[in-house]
Amino acid sequence: MTPAYSNLIAKRSLAARAALVVVMTVALILLTGLLDGDDGVAASQLLAQPAFPLANAMPGVLVALLLLALTRRTFLSFGLAFLMQAVMYGVNALKVANLGTPLLPADFRMVGQLRKGGMHVLGGYLPHSPWPYLAIVGGLALIVALWRLEPPLFASRTGGKRLIAGGALAAVLGTLLIGVPGWGNLYNGQKLWLEPWSAAATTSHSGLVSSLVMFHLQDRRTKQKADPAAVGQLLQTTGDEVRARMQAPADQDTALPDIVVVQSESFFDPSILHGYENANLTPNLTRLATNGMSGPLHVPTFGGGTIRTEFEVLTGLSLRYFSSMQFPYLQLSDKVVPSMVRTLRSHGYETVAIHGNDPTFWNRNTAFKALGFDRFVSQSSFPANAAIDGKYMADSAMTDEIMAQLKDSGAPQFLFAISLEAHGPYDVTPKDTAARDAIPVPFAVDAKDKVEVQNYIYHMQHADQELGRLAALLAKRSRPTLLLFYGDHLPGLNEAYRAAGFVDGQNMLGQAGTWLLIDPRNPGNPQRVDMASWMLPGLLLERAGIHDDAYYALTQVLAPSLAKLTRAPGATPPPIDTQQQQFDSDMASVSVLRMKGKLDKLLPASMLPSNTVVAKQDDDDEAMPPGAAMGMHR
Repeated sequence: MTPAYSNLIAKRSLAARAALVVVMTVALILLTGLLDGDDGVAASQLLAQPAFPLANAMPGVLVALLLLALTRRTFLSFGLAFLMQAVMYGVNALKVANLGTPLLPADFRMVGQLRKGGMHVLGGYLPHSPWPYLAIVGGLALIVALWRLEPPLFASRTGGKRLIAGGALAAVLGTLLIGVPGWGNLYNGQKLWLEPWSAAATTSHSGLVSSLVMFHLQDRRTKQKADPAAVGQLLQTTGDEVRARMQAPADQDTALPDIVVVQSESFFDPSILHGYENANLTPNLTRLATNGMSGPLHVPTFGGGTIRTEFEVLTGLSLRYFSSMQFPYLQLSDKVVPSMVRTLRSHGYETVAIHGNDPTFWNRNTAFKALGFDRFVSQSSFPANAAIDGKYMADSAMTDEIMAQLKDSGAPQFLFAISLEAHGPYDVTPKDTAARDAIPVPFAVDAKDKVEVQNYIYHMQHADQELGRLAALLAKRSRPTLLLFYGDHLPGLNEAYRAAGFVDGQNMLGQAGTWLLIDPRNPGNPQRVDMASWMLPGLLLERAGIHDDAYYALTQVLAPSLAKLTRAPGATPPPIDTQQQQFDSDMASVSVLRMKGKLDKLLPASMLPSNTVVAKQDDDDEAMPPGAAMGMHR
């Protein structure tokens, strides 16, 4: 330390230094409220309801004080804390703009995905204007200047006081990060404003930071426990119907069909939007729906979060009953997860996943092993010249790969294909701009949003075309094939939705997508049925002639009552009657036991196939990891 610095520190009184820290703390609280923009945490609320702005700024203040103990520089510490907050608020604004929901604690798991192929997909949502990046660079330059030029607030040697203060601050901040329940005395619905079913409503009242902390604390204390008595009651109420579905006679003369499932990125029928009511933009879906089962599909996400719908379809488990599982593939820690994939394997199926992207994105490479897939055909396994349209691999390349993987002999196959072409953002120029420009857009949609709508429909129509081509190719095969096609969620065209409006009068978070199940070789009669994504595997297994899994049979019995309860986070809950409420509550216990591999031992013998393995379980529900589950046979 130079003599000049030493003299400056000596001249400052303890009171003056403390006053500077207090002033900077108050400034950070006020600036955090300004950055947030919510009236509940504004400067004007410091006297009216001080808990709101103080709670929202508390984590930033703790970070700033910890940095002060480490760097000894006041403006540097508080400036760096504010810059970190500003970046977080910027990311939140991007998420709200594209997905309609604010940041949640589970979103921070996505940081690790950026080095696993995620930057290619998520990077497309970053601002195209240079100003945000220049602001960040300017902020970092100011931080560097402060580090070099700002005199320390106190001497480097403090007789251990600095170490004690820094350690205490780190400990306090650590308890907040790990979600120690004591923080609930401040961050709770009585003191602040918490709407557990809606992150958007909570954030708009309590501020982003408080919302993140409250949901973090809620997730930490949420333990999925089951009520065996409720499960028994549900099985008693539905037992006859479940057994009837399980005892459906199998056609001994028909081999098990191959099964192809296409999860079509952001696919939906635009006819649910005003301005498109009479526009047939999905002619192949419309035509094929006259030959099989189709209808609205209620999914647990909007605009993104593909793996939420994907998890439900592959497992038959509703995320409605696992509130802390926001991104299931990033949160799974078990090597064996009960799934439709494992049920099909138990019946001799070869199980293959197909996706033209980096296999580590969304942790699919690990999750697919836990779900029971034999193989994962990812981007590197596609031909080097696979078609690209816009930013991503074209759906035509996926159709080609599906047909290349199907065999004409041997064991039956289950192919689960995940498309990518229609993934947002929708500001990337497609291959055929003339075709894109010819797409009509509702008059109410603003000019700045028109091109995004056209880009989306351009890619969505390719998905529809490939559905038609795939169905035609499967119809020519010598082996029977079932084809399930569905959209994982609506695209994040938020401003266009607000401008045009939906035909049913509901907002974008309450909209259902679409699904289709057909036998391309043997067209049937049209059936329109409301389904939720977690109910599709039970229906698919039934159609394939596989009836020995009581859990999946139960999902079909309850489908008419529970399908419409599946909604995206933040969506307005639908009306629910007494029976639905009871079924919903009981199904939560069933789902927890299913995930833990403990449901079989509660089933009556009449619901157990003769070759089912009922694993020996520990009596502690919380300690028992998922193991052998219903449908996992010898």
